[in-house]
Amino acid sequence: MRPKQWIKNLFVFAALIFAKKFFDPSSILLSLVGFFIFSIASGSVYLLNDVMDYQEDRNHPEKKFRPIAAGQLAVPVAVYASLLFGIGSATVALLINQLFGVLIILYLLLNVSYSLILKKIVILDVFSIAISFVLRVIGGAVIIVVPFSVWLLLCTFFFTLFLAVQKRSNEQFFDTRAVLYLYSPALLEQMKNSALTITIVSYTLYTFFSRHSELMVITALPVLYALFYYYAFAEKKDLSEILLKDRHLQISILLWLLLAILILIYEN
Repeated sequence: MRPKQWIKNLFVFAALIFAKKFFDPSSILLSLVGFFIFSIASGSVYLLNDVMDYQEDRNHPEKKFRPIAAGQLAVPVAVYASLLFGIGSATVALLINQLFGVLIILYLLLNVSYSLILKKIVILDVFSIAISFVLRVIGGAVIIVVPFSVWLLLCTFFFTLFLAVQKRSNEQFFDTRAVLYLYSPALLEQMKNSALTITIVSYTLYTFFSRHSELMVITALPVLYALFYYYAFAEKKDLSEILLKDRHLQISILLWLLLAILILIYEN
C-alpha cells in the first residue's frame, strides 16, 4: 500500500492553510481524517496497480521486490484488500460529507482507469496523475467546507504535471513499459520545462492577485528554490524519497509554510 507514498496526500492540507483554518480544531481534525481517507484510497489503488503489473514487475530491477511480484502476497488477497479499502474509504467519506465522498469515488475511478488504461496512453498518463492531485486539493477544501481558489488548482495541476513528466523522464533509463517509448527525450524535456515555467508564473500570480495579502508574494522565494533544487536532483531520487530525506527541500518547504502562516495571521 506504499505508506511512504502517502506523503503526497499532504496536498489535502492546502485548503486548511490558505483558508486560515489552521487554528480551528474541528477543521484540523477533518483535514487529518481527509488525509487518512485519501491514504487508504491510494493504498487500494497501489494494490490494484501491483496486481495488474506483477508479471512485468518481475523483470524490473527494483519493482521485482514488491510483495506481489516477489510472491510474498497472493494475488487474490491483494484483490480483496484493494476492494475492501477502496469501498471502505468511499463509504466512510460519504458518511462524513457527501461531496467529499463523491470526490473520493472520482479519485478511485480516475486511478483505476489509470491502472487499466490511461497509463498506456501518452500525455493522458501524466495528465491523469496531475488531476488526481487536484482532486486531493479540492477534497481538502470540501471536507472543511471552504471555497477553493482556481489559482491554487492551477498551481497544483502544473506543479504535479511537472513532477509526473520528470518521473517519466527518470523511468526511461530503466523501465520497459511501452508508453515510455512514445516519449522522446526532447518531448519530455519540453513538457517538463513548460510545466515548470507555468507553475512558477501561476504561483507568483496567485500570491500577488489572490484575496490574501500582497506580502504572500514573498513565499514565492522558497518555492522557487525548492522547484529549481528538485529540477537539479530529481533524476537521482523519487519524489517521496527526496521529501523524506533531503534537508534542502524539507527546510524550504518548512520556510514556505512558516512564511505563509505568519503572513496570513498578520493579514487579520
